Amino acid sequence: MRYVALLRGINVNPATAVAMTDLKALLERLGHGNVRTHLRSGNALFTADGDSEPIAAAIERGLQEELGLSTTVILRTAEQLRGVVERNPLEVRDPARFAVVFLTRPPDREGLASIDPAAYAPEEMRVGERELYVYFPDGLRRPKLPPLLEKHSAGPATMRNWNTVTRLLTLAEDL
Repeated sequence: MRYVALLRGINVNPATAVAMTDLKALLERLGHGNVRTHLRSGNALFTADGDSEPIAAAIERGLQEELGLSTTVILRTAEQLRGVVERNPLEVRDPARFAVVFLTRPPDREGLASIDPAAYAPEEMRVGERELYVYFPDGLRRPKLPPLLEKHSAGPATMRNWNTVTRLLTLAEDL
């Protein structure tokens, strides 16, 4: 199975610094094959046998035990990531300002529906299966939407811009 691992909050400050060579080595020690990383923001691709939940839990334990980092690891198979891209309900006007928020479980649709779109306009959001599609026309300097989503997203999440999502898909399909 081809997997994409999305680590939450990696390399955003000195306390969360992880060298991608260390992440790659950890994944190889855990027995995963064809390991590669993409960018410095905690994206890794690999092959493995088994279900995603135990694999993600093992990576989280390894990060804690070997690198002293406590973070959430969100996994998607290459096929699941293909579905995320194909089901995109929003127009991608600027891929650098368009993002996917990857969730560990299905979102709280009722809670998200209770957020008034006027509270985060001109930003846009659509709900997916285990992701949220968001557009930030004014960029990510002072977005209104992420703080609102924290309250209603159904658990830990990590966000990647559209350029990264589509590049990860290409890399995953080429593993």
